Amino acid sequence: MKPKATTVRQYLAALPPERREALQAVRRVILANLDKDYEEGIQYGMIGYYVPHRVYPAGYHCDPKQPLPMACLGSQKNHMSLHLMTLYGWEGAGAELLRWFKAAWGASGRKLDMGKACIRFRKLDDVALEVIGEVVRRVPARAYVAQCEAALQDRASRTSKARAAPARTARAKTAGRAPAARKRPKAAAGRKAARRR
Repeated sequence: MKPKATTVRQYLAALPPERREALQAVRRVILANLDKDYEEGIQYGMIGYYVPHRVYPAGYHCDPKQPLPMACLGSQKNHMSLHLMTLYGWEGAGAELLRWFKAAWGASGRKLDMGKACIRFRKLDDVALEVIGEVVRRVPARAYVAQCEAALQDRASRTSKARAAPARTARAKTAGRAPAARKRPKAAAGRKAARRR
């Protein structure tokens, strides 16, 4: 149920009325709380909120041609979704934000249906709009860029440490073991059994 659209207006116009109304309500809350350095547009086939190249020229590390995604709002086959990258797999401030988000959503009295960073909902009543507004407001674009860069540096540091550790060679792994017996292929074993009959 993903409309092929190049503008937010086209995306919303292609939706069934009840989904359009729900996504428009969530969109209004996001826009009312969105830092001025973010932009809205179509990204990954959904309504996207991202740090544009004019603010962060490096772009998204997975695809530098893309602006750095912060959130996406979309209509899927069985539900609607809000993807909040600010909640995804971060340490430090990001982990604190995720803890706050889950507690605030729980306090709203609504059930949270969430993946790693995807909030799924079937109708607008399922959404804690005030919590969405607050989580968007808590992450200005430049703070989000700093959070992403810190996470990338941390990942690079861990990767280089893992590469620097001495690797065990195949010979070292098998030292002191008796050579393995050669196994006969199953097809050959089956033919031999058939000949005996």
